[in-house]
Amino acid sequence: MAGVTHPTADARAAAPSTPSTEQPSSYYRDLGDGRWESTRAAQGAWNEHEQHMAPVTGLLTRALLRHEPRPGLRLARIGCEILGLIPAGEFTIETTTLRPGRTIELVQAEMIAAGRPVVRATGWRLTTTDSTPVAGLTVDPLPGPGEAEPYPMTEKWGGGFIESLTGRVLPDHAPGRGRVWLTTDLALVQGEEPSPLEHLMGMADAANGVATRVHPAGGWIFPNVDLQLHLLREPVGRWLGLDVSVDFGTDGVGITSTALHDETGPFGRSLQILTLRELPGADQPTP
Repeated sequence: MAGVTHPTADARAAAPSTPSTEQPSSYYRDLGDGRWESTRAAQGAWNEHEQHMAPVTGLLTRALLRHEPRPGLRLARIGCEILGLIPAGEFTIETTTLRPGRTIELVQAEMIAAGRPVVRATGWRLTTTDSTPVAGLTVDPLPGPGEAEPYPMTEKWGGGFIESLTGRVLPDHAPGRGRVWLTTDLALVQGEEPSPLEHLMGMADAANGVATRVHPAGGWIFPNVDLQLHLLREPVGRWLGLDVSVDFGTDGVGITSTALHDETGPFGRSLQILTLRELPGADQPTP
């Protein structure tokens, strides 16, 4: 959920937290000349001095979309590698084309803070054609957010990003399995209206925190070190539906698998690989 590669022992105290009185209107400010600054709304859940991977993904999606856009191609897959703790504050983003092509190409956006890359996102752009005659889905649409109950994520998680979300939970929520709707009123970039793809990708990393197998303030931490997003179609709207399954293995590795929905139906899937680490001396609250 938070995207911390090397969490500290203080992570057990990350949730819940007392919400700040500060009310930023966006997750990021554009400082010009390729420089950016995060606001408190981008704060992570594991450590106060880091950014949450979710808004980072939204901003890197924005960078991929704006890098040498090609008519007739769309972003179909976004792969994010988390190279270390993502510090709050100023950073830059550098974009490049790794593999140009007429119908398939690969582009990259790299977030650099304090002189080192902290997140690297690659995006496959694929040509679009009319595949209506063979289209079909195996995933049923989620009941909409209007059919779900309020889901106060701050009861389990801390940090400015989690505080910025509005959550709705569907029935049968349980440790390791859950269906949740998320939205936010905040802009991704100050003074700018995000596209639906930027807005929804800016919440997708939260999937690792909506149906946890263990309480994040307990004896185990489980940050993800990547986020892989596969997009069946362009999403629409402001609500992101997450149909989440979380599996923990026996040797310190876990996987969060999620079907991604908007209010019109499923539009993709995400995967996150987790590093499971036990913190000695912590209590074991109920998930």
